[in-house]
Order: sequence, then structure tokens, then C-alpha cells
Amino acid sequence: MERLRLSLSCNEYDRTRFLVDGSVQAEGIDLTVISLPSEERHRRFSRDLEFDVCELQMGVFLGWMSRGAPFRAIPVFPHRKFCHGNLLIHASSGIQRPEDLAGKTIGMRAHFNPVSLWMRGVLQDDYGVPARSLKIRTNQQEQVPGWQPPDWMAIERLPKGKKIEDVFPDGAIDACMLPEIAPKHFQISGVRRLWPNFRNVEKEYYLRTKIFPIRHVLVVKNSILERHPWAARSLIDAFTKAKEIGIKHVSDTRRSFLAWYGAELEEERELFGDDAWPYNITDNRHVLDTMARYAEMVGLTERRLDLREMFAEGVLAD
Repeated sequence: MERLRLSLSCNEYDRTRFLVDGSVQAEGIDLTVISLPSEERHRRFSRDLEFDVCELQMGVFLGWMSRGAPFRAIPVFPHRKFCHGNLLIHASSGIQRPEDLAGKTIGMRAHFNPVSLWMRGVLQDDYGVPARSLKIRTNQQEQVPGWQPPDWMAIERLPKGKKIEDVFPDGAIDACMLPEIAPKHFQISGVRRLWPNFRNVEKEYYLRTKIFPIRHVLVVKNSILERHPWAARSLIDAFTKAKEIGIKHVSDTRRSFLAWYGAELEEERELFGDDAWPYNITDNRHVLDTMARYAEMVGLTERRLDLREMFAEGVLAD
């Protein structure tokens, strides 16, 4: 039987590297893997649907799904990360505590970025900050075809070529939610994290909510799923096997240069148990339902999506 030929684009993480390098094969599928950083991968997929299978960030996924996306997800979540530590504030804003963010001007890469989606939901749920009270400034083009801001949303895109970091120093925005925080951000005078002890805050958040935020999901074109429905299971199995081998690989404490790497592994194992990265619906239902609720809350979607609309048939019982 001839193997199905598919193109796949994803990032190379410890949980995907053994699929990217070909050590793990998907049964019945010849995968051409194109490993790309997030920004380029999302741009190329949203513009031209260039790949048959693609790692897609959750905000764009939810926004596109509510508008008739030509793909469905399978329960593979290659990128998860807490987001409290990604919220920076400027001293001139007068913000001292989360509640002070109500009505403030917030910078973010894009309205559909998963960090800003998660944090706007968390601020409303946990601190009473109305998500719709925030004035939004972005510096990237939104990657959801056909989306227009709802009437209630105060959103502006910065002039071409300007980034959030460029306007942060002069106080034009009060706070920002960025995908990654780097040392350069703290070289801006007056900038600090809203939660300096963010690790403790994120740990408490997980213990209270059992939410380990999902940032990315794997999507497959509908044309593939319709002709070859078995491919969904093959891909899930391959990514699961790659994840298991990858976790075993990095669990060898001698592979890291970090002095307390072993202690970090022990702490996370105690917090999350044996598998913090389950590739199924059952263990992620609460996280996914929360994201769907937040997406409606902040205007990514016009209504709350149901999981049956998001995922390929045959995987919802997982």
C-alpha cells in the first residue's frame, strides 16, 4: 500500500525533535517536516495554507475555527507555558496590583496571540479586571481571515515598523503581554513584571485551577481528514511516541548545563505528575473549555465554540 505523503511544519522542541529528525515515523505516512519558528510558520500557513499539517497557535486557531476554517485540530499540544510572568508594567502607569489594570492601555504582539488571550481571561476571572475595558495596541497583522474588531473593542495597530518595545519607554502604553520575556525588556527604564514572584503565582494558579495553559495545537487540513480519516490517529501516535522519547532523553540530568536541573525536574514532577503534556481530549477538556470561554470574552470569537467543532471526528473520545 502506498504511503500517504504529507507536509508538516512545527517547531523543534524536546517533545518533537525525534519526529523532526525522522527517528519516529507516522504509520502509513511519509512526512516532509519543515521546522520553522512560530512567526514564519503562522504567516505562511495563514496566508497560503502551505502545509498539510501545522502547529498553530491557539488564538488564531480559535478565531479561524469560528469563521469556517479549512482544517480541524487533533489533540497534540506541542507548546504550553504559564503566562503570568509575561505581563510587564511601566512605572508611570501607576499600576501596583492586577486590579489597577482596569481601563489601561495594553500592548501585545497581536489580539489573537495566546499569551494575551490567557492573561485577559485570567485578569477578569481572578482579579475582576473587565477584559473589554482594556485599550489594546498591537504591532503585528492579525492572521485570521475576515476578522474585524467588534464595535466595543478599543484597538489600534502601531505604525508600520514600530514594535511594542519601541513605544513602551515613553509611557504610550501602561503594560504589555509578550510571548517571550528577555533581559532587554528590563533595560527599559521603569519596566518591571507585574508579579516579580511570578513562579510562585503561576504555581498557585495551577494548584487552584489545574490549568497548564495551552499555547499551540496541531491542525490537519479537512481535505486530508476527509479522504484519510485514519491519518489523525497515526499523527497522534507519532507525536506521542516522539514526546515520550524526548522526555526520557531530557530527563538525563547530565544533558543540561543548569546546575539545579535535576531539582527542577523533581519539582515539576511533584507538581504535575508523570505527564504534564497529555495528548488527548479528556485530560485537556477543562483547559480547552476555558480557552473557548476566554476567546468569546475578549472578542476572538463571536460565540463560544464547542470542542466538537474544533477537533477531528474520531478523536473526541480520547
